[in-house]
Amino acid sequence: MRILRIIAYILVIIGAINWGLIGFFGFDLVASIFGEMSLISRIVYALVGLSGLYLLFAYRDIYDNYENRY
Repeated sequence: MRILRIIAYILVIIGAINWGLIGFFGFDLVASIFGEMSLISRIVYALVGLSGLYLLFAYRDIYDNYENRY
């Protein structure tokens, strides 16, 4: 599960950077690398979205583990 959480964090960070670039500069990094709405870019967008949902629902588990350590 730890590996899945790390992958999810990385994908969410990539998504956040991409949305920041879109918001500030109108530049879609994922689309420029893989092509606009190509199969690969749609997979990347889907994985970023699923990672965000996973981290949203895993928040309680992450928080509980942190609280139990200290």
